[in-house]
Amino acid sequence: MKHIVILVPPQTSILDVTGPLEVLSKANSCLASEGQSQPYYNIHLISTDGTTIVPTTSGMPVICEGGHAAVFYAIDTLIIAGRGVYNNIAPGEILEWIRAVAKKRPKTRIASVCAGAFILAQTGLLNGRRATTHWMLCEQMAATFPKIQVENDPIYIKDDNFYTSAGISTGIDLTLSLVEEDLGRDIAMEVARMLVLYLKRPGNQSQFSNMLKIQASDHVPIRQITQFIQENTDKDLSVERLAERMSMSGRNFSRIFTRETGMSPAKYIEKVRVEAARRRLEESNLSLDQIAQACGLAGANGLRRLFIRHLNTSPGLYRKNFTTRL
Repeated sequence: MKHIVILVPPQTSILDVTGPLEVLSKANSCLASEGQSQPYYNIHLISTDGTTIVPTTSGMPVICEGGHAAVFYAIDTLIIAGRGVYNNIAPGEILEWIRAVAKKRPKTRIASVCAGAFILAQTGLLNGRRATTHWMLCEQMAATFPKIQVENDPIYIKDDNFYTSAGISTGIDLTLSLVEEDLGRDIAMEVARMLVLYLKRPGNQSQFSNMLKIQASDHVPIRQITQFIQENTDKDLSVERLAERMSMSGRNFSRIFTRETGMSPAKYIEKVRVEAARRRLEESNLSLDQIAQACGLAGANGLRRLFIRHLNTSPGLYRKNFTTRL
């Protein structure tokens, strides 16, 4: 049995807490369905101020066991949820306790969700390490803690036994990666299916979604053509053909597309194709050539070049690391 502690600051987002909590609970359920009588994870919710009822930004309170004084067991993983005020210094007693947890058991995993990275940063334990937080807060974190290498793109980062995740829902992705470390890829993927997640995202995936940015565009024709691209990755998606579909010149289409999406048509199409290929690698037994054809690429070599360029890994290695059990 592993003791997992989720530290709950006042005015956290409820999903910062319940996301990791559900992943760990569902992992216990998976093991129970396979005949394991005892839960693998013993999950504890601990407040930063010793109270048992912690308010959240949504108004729904979180009920905790108490403060860190209630901890009488060896902690295997400490997860620090985000908080609503990032400029305030966390209570010194809490910072000392986190340092003590790290010192007592040097291999204890210490993780943060969203702005929880600010609490972890205040302990000094992230100095000299890579870390991330919500993309809206990365600049502030980098300025406040210059000894930390803050990266604003990944959805989560592992640096030794320290883990930091981006905004809110990425705590689910991070916790799935912890489950995979403990129990293997098959259990992690089963949990992802139980939670009806679209896919299990690797940490190097960008937290700033260009797809969301495009969906927010007021330019209806651009939204329509991007949807067409997503649904027709195996078709000829040259600028000329897309421009013809929109009754525009190629030059005018490229100009408007780039203005509305922040990227060129060619770059957007590449991103769509790599996402489509990733899903097929994760969810099917299709060969690399078949996946390449379905994504409009020039065979397995074209697929490999695309993955190296965008994900810094090969399709084969990606499938090995992230495939769903079929």
